[in-house]
Amino acid sequence: MSTPPGSPFGSPSPPSSPSAPTSSTPLPVPSTPQIPATPIPSTPLSAVLTPSRRTIPRSGVRVNPTGTPTRPTVPGSPMSAFGSENGDPNENNNPRPPPPRPSNEEIQVLRGTDIEVSTVTKTFSEFLREFRSVEDSKIRSDLNAREKAIEEGESFDDELPQPDPTLKPHYLEILSKTFNSQSTAIELDCVHLYYHSPSTRRLYDWLESYPQEIVVQMDTCIREIFEEFYGESELPLQVRPFHFRTVSHMRSLSPESIDSMVTLRGMVLRSSPIIPDLKIGHFKCQVCGAARESTIDRGRISEPTTCDENGCGSRHSFALVHNRSTYTDKQLVRLQETPSEVPAGETPASITLFAYDDIVDSVRPGDRVEVTGVFRASPKRPNPKRTVCRAVFRTYVDVIHFRIVEAGEMGSASKVNSSFTDKRVEEIKELSKRPNVYEELTAALAPSIWELDDVKKGVLCMLFGGNQNHRAEHEDEENDEEQIVGNKGRKSNKRGDINILLCGDPGTSKSQLLGQVHKLAPRGVYTSGKGSSAVGLTASVVRDPETRDLVLESGALVLSDQGVCCIDEFDKMSETTRAILHEAMEQQTVSIAKAGIICSLNARSSILASANPIESRYNPRMSVVDNIKLPPTLLSRFDLIYLILDSPSVEGDRRLAKHLVGLYSSVEKEKSEHEIPQDLLKDYIAYARQNCHPTISDLAGAELIQGYLEMRKMGGNSKTITATPRQLESLIRLSEGLARSKLSPKVTRADVREAIRLMAVATQTAATDPRTGRIDMDMITTGVTMGDRIQSESLLKTVRQFMAENKGKRMVVGDIVKGIKELGGVDVDPEEIRDVVRVLDGEGEVTWSERGQTIFVKAGQ
Repeated sequence: MSTPPGSPFGSPSPPSSPSAPTSSTPLPVPSTPQIPATPIPSTPLSAVLTPSRRTIPRSGVRVNPTGTPTRPTVPGSPMSAFGSENGDPNENNNPRPPPPRPSNEEIQVLRGTDIEVSTVTKTFSEFLREFRSVEDSKIRSDLNAREKAIEEGESFDDELPQPDPTLKPHYLEILSKTFNSQSTAIELDCVHLYYHSPSTRRLYDWLESYPQEIVVQMDTCIREIFEEFYGESELPLQVRPFHFRTVSHMRSLSPESIDSMVTLRGMVLRSSPIIPDLKIGHFKCQVCGAARESTIDRGRISEPTTCDENGCGSRHSFALVHNRSTYTDKQLVRLQETPSEVPAGETPASITLFAYDDIVDSVRPGDRVEVTGVFRASPKRPNPKRTVCRAVFRTYVDVIHFRIVEAGEMGSASKVNSSFTDKRVEEIKELSKRPNVYEELTAALAPSIWELDDVKKGVLCMLFGGNQNHRAEHEDEENDEEQIVGNKGRKSNKRGDINILLCGDPGTSKSQLLGQVHKLAPRGVYTSGKGSSAVGLTASVVRDPETRDLVLESGALVLSDQGVCCIDEFDKMSETTRAILHEAMEQQTVSIAKAGIICSLNARSSILASANPIESRYNPRMSVVDNIKLPPTLLSRFDLIYLILDSPSVEGDRRLAKHLVGLYSSVEKEKSEHEIPQDLLKDYIAYARQNCHPTISDLAGAELIQGYLEMRKMGGNSKTITATPRQLESLIRLSEGLARSKLSPKVTRADVREAIRLMAVATQTAATDPRTGRIDMDMITTGVTMGDRIQSESLLKTVRQFMAENKGKRMVVGDIVKGIKELGGVDVDPEEIRDVVRVLDGEGEVTWSERGQTIFVKAGQ
């Protein structure tokens, strides 16, 4: 549509969100023409520019008898500094009127405000051309100093230190990168805007209060600057403002926040598939074939009623042509409060987000994000076919920008690399060069927990993890359906995540260690075994509130993808819930087949679990399987099984008590110069997972083979299995995790030896037969030791001998116990006799009645 003469800006289309509320419109004045809307399909925001004279009343602006507009008395209005000499928002008691203009001069203002378009574009253009980069960490430190000074009532300098004037303007450099990459999003750090100058600070306030109008003008302005430097372009550049000074809570959003810019933080719970959202409808007359286009206006598209082409004059003859209409990508995202922000005794709040265009699929379930967008409300309709609306409104946020919160997204998306500043990377590399970095990292992990150094070292290896490699299994091309690009073969994953089980006496800091790891790992979920169900761990089927379709709601394991899933009270899980973990711990997927939805979800997470013995205290005369009553098939999937026992010791108890009292003491301890802060430790782990992918050298490979063979030899000539191939794969993952802890590109022999030591103090200790004192991996893999297996075979032979002497007779279990005692002179447990009789019943030698507990020996045997 045409733009009026003298107007450099068209008015873009309203938002594409469903049933978006209309903003206030100017009062109709016959002598003042209205500019028709011109679509800008690249953004969901909208503004309508209204030319008017100074004396014409507008919505939201009162006019005094002299015709000079006065400010609205809305608390916190960003327009309170209108007309001030220096633009300071605090000087709002006696605002000065703007300089007089000729009475016949028309100006353009944003609808519903008295903000001049020329002021917005001029201020933003000057900011883009003048702002030079200031280190983000410096800005954040100055912000923290200002907030502290405000709390303490002290004065502070309200201007940031000026950067080097020889630097190239920051946002012009971003435009240069945009031209090279042909991307469309221009990220605007609003802290830069706030502290640049008083005029940009006023623009910051306008952007926060009137985002629908201001963002569109920013889009237009940045396109003009881009074309000035690089010529005409069809790139739909969009400004993505983020990093506002205040972050709102979901519970604090009220009707006063509607149509304003808000910043929220939370965890992504669910994201929908991409939805095609109609922006421009293409209509065709069914009589003469004439075509006409109609742009969406506040969520509605007006269908042409009369065809005026070639004198057709047909009424209601237009039909929508779907394949010639213009659409944009749209996605529904569900955001939920993080556990740290939920008030005591309440359930987490959640809100619906709508993402558009290039930010679609930029986040996934489990991500902790900071969302910047426009808070909206639309009325609910009892019947979609009727225009009657209820008085109850539903709220949602049209997203403008997503930002991953905390730079430790456990090594997945590359978009978090930008959160590591050059200074932080330098600190991380300096830390990796310390000679005792492994010991210092261990000391920094859960410093409030006394000792347990070997346990902490194993958990540290789990946080770093091994390489998520892919192997190609070469097969015949005719049967191979999945091909690796450039390689003929089927792709199979090698698990790189490490699973750890902590088993031991109560009060040994198991749960506290899980809590510390959960806080250290920004991506992950903490849950309890007793309060978890199978669908709570995997995925549940719910009905989408928008589309009313059945969709999957991700569970704890799926939300922890490429993170850590902490499960407390692991032994109190139900059998059906534990059965889910078999696939997740080895194949790292979760298969779902319910309500017509058949899919396989990624669950590439490390599992850190804790379990208590069934008798409250660990019984050293029983195996670990008998102590915690977990199935051997599940235990064998843990790389490390730690036994944390409470062993009384006078000296050890004294040091522990002194450590605990020191935690509650008011006397502050002197910090060591080598102490690692928690935020640096978190960034160190995230940086290592993203950028360090160590390979096994020839010497390390030979050391791994030799160590595995030595572990296999521990059984001697007794045919006891002391190590399995799963232990060898665990050693490889531990060695890679140790190499990552030093940012080393190669796995060394020292890393392999330390991995073998950790395996010896953990899993092999748990697999020690309490009766013989020897390591027997059958305790974990099958739940039966080699000694028990030999004893069972001997008992089976003795029972067969007794049955051969009593063919054709009927007897009870007590008769067999008495007969075996007469044959061998040993007492036998009746339950063991029942197990043997069940085996003989399966082989057809006897007939066993479970109900009557009787045995009939067949005469033919």
